[in-house]
Amino acid sequence: MTGHHPTNTCPAFKCGTWQIAALALLMALASWCPLSWAGILDKSEIERRFSHPYRVEEKLSNVPVWPVTSPLEQNLGPALYVFESIDIAPLPGFEGNPMNFLIAIDRKGNFVDVELLQQREPVFTFRDLGGQKDRPLKEFIAQYPGHSISDQYLIAQDAARNKNGGPARSHAGQTTLDGVAKATTSIRIINQTVLTAALEVARARLGFANHQQAGPPAQVRSDAFEAASFDALVRNGSIGHLRLTHAEAEKLFAGTEGEGSDTYGISHPEETFVELYVAYLNVPTIGHAVLGREQYEQVMARNFDHQHLWWVGTRGRFVLADEDFLPGAQSSRLAMAQDGMFLEFRDQGLEPRQAGGLKDLNSSRLFGVNADAHLDPARPAEFRLTFSRSRGTVLSAITHQSATLAHSPPARYFSYPPKPWPEWLLAWQARAVDIGVLLAAFSLLSLVLARPRWWSVSARRLALFRRGFLAFTLIYVGWHAQGQLSVVQITGLIKALMGGHGLSNFLYDPISLVLMAFTGITFFLWGRGAFCGWLCPFGALQEFVGLLAQRLRIPQLDLPPRLARRLGWSRYAVLATLVVAAFLFPTLGETLNEVEPFKTTITLGFDRPWPFVAYAVALLLLAAAYYKFFCRVLCPLGGAMSLGGKLRRLNWLPRRAECGKPCQRCKTACRYDAIEPSGAVRWDDCFQCLDCVGIYHDAQRCVPVIVHHRTGRHLAGQAAATRAAGPSPHANASEQPTPTC
Repeated sequence: MTGHHPTNTCPAFKCGTWQIAALALLMALASWCPLSWAGILDKSEIERRFSHPYRVEEKLSNVPVWPVTSPLEQNLGPALYVFESIDIAPLPGFEGNPMNFLIAIDRKGNFVDVELLQQREPVFTFRDLGGQKDRPLKEFIAQYPGHSISDQYLIAQDAARNKNGGPARSHAGQTTLDGVAKATTSIRIINQTVLTAALEVARARLGFANHQQAGPPAQVRSDAFEAASFDALVRNGSIGHLRLTHAEAEKLFAGTEGEGSDTYGISHPEETFVELYVAYLNVPTIGHAVLGREQYEQVMARNFDHQHLWWVGTRGRFVLADEDFLPGAQSSRLAMAQDGMFLEFRDQGLEPRQAGGLKDLNSSRLFGVNADAHLDPARPAEFRLTFSRSRGTVLSAITHQSATLAHSPPARYFSYPPKPWPEWLLAWQARAVDIGVLLAAFSLLSLVLARPRWWSVSARRLALFRRGFLAFTLIYVGWHAQGQLSVVQITGLIKALMGGHGLSNFLYDPISLVLMAFTGITFFLWGRGAFCGWLCPFGALQEFVGLLAQRLRIPQLDLPPRLARRLGWSRYAVLATLVVAAFLFPTLGETLNEVEPFKTTITLGFDRPWPFVAYAVALLLLAAAYYKFFCRVLCPLGGAMSLGGKLRRLNWLPRRAECGKPCQRCKTACRYDAIEPSGAVRWDDCFQCLDCVGIYHDAQRCVPVIVHHRTGRHLAGQAAATRAAGPSPHANASEQPTPTC
């Protein structure tokens, strides 16, 4: 519009930093009353679960675990280690509280049992009645027993639960677990909790290395073959070699009962006591040099389980395969370890006909390590030979000593797969398409809110765009991407900060995190309405219910402004109640959070027991009679958004001096009652539907513009108001073009 038009006031920025105080107060409370999360079971509870023939020992002081021994394996130490995850890995869940699981692992690092003790995840709370509210969670953790904690665990995204309760699927050190539909974030946090706690115990008690730092094991390069002799590979370190003389062996027994008992060795100190060779046969170059081409191909052809195969040869006085050696079993004289963890190094029942052309070997055998043992063949391994000496004929005193060969084949024989991404980053990777769609939607919405004139000046165009965007919000953001923000995230933030934990749990829900980030930015630009008016799935559902009610000509409840204002304050009362409960009464707070119908209507798609569905339907029926009833009266998240909206720095909704004085056109059209009789916008209640923006720019709907075009005069009453106010910067505004803001 150009020419002489009614005046317009549109200050660019809005001060008032005191309005941030409410938010600052909530954040400051996070440093008060820290929570202490600890286990809930005592020794008697563990004994009840692990009874005869097991014996539960006292809880260890250095790591909070109960060792469980068995009288059948007294000489092997604890058979199980039992612990509560909350004592070791209290990772905050979606709601802010850590879940707690009772976990039992055996001495080999296999899961024996995983039992749910406590959980407060919203998606599993009140999901089913009859004591089955967390049945899907229990079915999920039932997949762990029988699998090694060294496995790489993958969660099948959006996989349907196995109706028969079948086990997880394993292959080559990877275990795939079936997830739980509509609980992706919680399931990832559960998996991370169970694995983190179990690995910490395994590192402390079982000697496990930090495989997360070491990365995935190397893989043999099939294209790296080069013809080489046995002696050449010994010289360049491709084949491990250890030689001990009698004198060196005698030093091992110095100061023990076995010292001086080997008279032959003492009289021949420089002769060879033992010479040990070890060769990793899976590398073709090494395998061909040790076994020859024909014998190597035969050996690898029978390696059906893709084991790590090692050839071990000895010569000298020490014999590896003595009279007590059992083919196909583990050797009492030879052990293999990596990163301090001993592996099951088992004889393969094969004695090679020839080995590197060596003629005087006293032992030449193949040993194997299971492919799922998480052995990295390119990293140093330790081969330990154990020697025994006895003194006396009756009640002989036996002394054991050992010598170790540390060996790893050259790196040129291997390739390394890329290090797996962290679990939270995998969540982002899995949702990359959804994140891309959301970012595109955010860009479009930002364009509309930043330049609203073209979109809103046509009532039909605005209606089509708004309904289309709200349909996208409800169907895609809500039901598909599970992007319904909730007050649970606010109370979860409070609990996480109170417990002294970081906010890493938010990383496992990329959709919500992206929404929260965009909403936080919009607080400073447009206030709370960018989310509440455009990106809230339940708000969109209510709006469609309201539109349907109009079509059905359902009478609309029009409350007096003062009463409507007072009802709006109840949002803050509900929010304050939930925040206080999060601080002081966490369990009660989880129940009170059900005031939000978001989980029922959006997250679970009405797949809940009838009381929750009835409550949600009742709120939607109220929205049919009173526009967006829940948003305007009860929504605690809306209350928090209104507080965040006080960070707004722009008065971006254009207003004229005639607005409210006397024109009430926009106030009448605003279904949210967010415009005062004075014409001022009440930002705490504005959902930024852009209706008033369209009216402002439409010469066919804006009353001051219509009157001015028809009569060339200002609205009656405005001139009087201007005269009463005296000179002002807008006193001659009728002679100036109207700013468009």
